[in-house]
Amino acid sequence: MATTKRELVKRIAKLTNQKQDITKEIIQTFLDQIIEELSQGNRLEFREFGVFDIVHKKPRIARNPRTGETVHVPAKRMVHFKVGRLMKNKVMEEKTQQNPQ
Repeated sequence: MATTKRELVKRIAKLTNQKQDITKEIIQTFLDQIIEELSQGNRLEFREFGVFDIVHKKPRIARNPRTGETVHVPAKRMVHFKVGRLMKNKVMEEKTQQNPQ
């Protein structure tokens, strides 16, 4: 099940006793700042949560599997996220509780 931004806003607003519109503005500003930093090529580190980094992909020659035709794929920048220890442990804990083997 996917959680939407709207659901997160409601939950955080309730936990912090804030109005939903203020909470939504704070969350959106936070997300906008992450995008801005990454677009400038900066690395973002959130201790125990994870690291957002930019990975540079080299140009390459690919092949269309349907036609067999070669296709030039240009260089590009992609966002890479490495999970932090706290999140990794929490997710693994939840998984093992759901699927005990």
